[in-house]
Amino acid sequence: MKVLQNYIKATNTHNFEEVRKSLHPNAVYFFSDQTCTTHEEIQAYFENGWSIVQEESYQAKNVNWLYSGSDSATCTYTYFYEGYIDGKTISGRGRATNIFVKESDEWLLIHEHLSPLPK
Repeated sequence: MKVLQNYIKATNTHNFEEVRKSLHPNAVYFFSDQTCTTHEEIQAYFENGWSIVQEESYQAKNVNWLYSGSDSATCTYTYFYEGYIDGKTISGRGRATNIFVKESDEWLLIHEHLSPLPK
């Protein structure tokens, strides 16, 4: 679904106002080290990450749409990121679950859960 592509594109702008356009007012994020329940908390988490990992590129691969209905859709995927910390290339990956809801003909992200891959 294009909604995930649009969200990834917004994330890669490193401009939270672009990301915010994709978020439901009640969006909740489960990161591996923190839960964010407001746009302000989500923004702070994103902006902190962007300040640490310079020129970060974020990708979703192996996307599996578990459900896609008229007013909600859920997918899982493997996320990949790469960028620079102190001029050195870094990269990583993990797993993600995203839930989107449709309100007023607009698809919005209401939940994202990111975690490391199992060992």
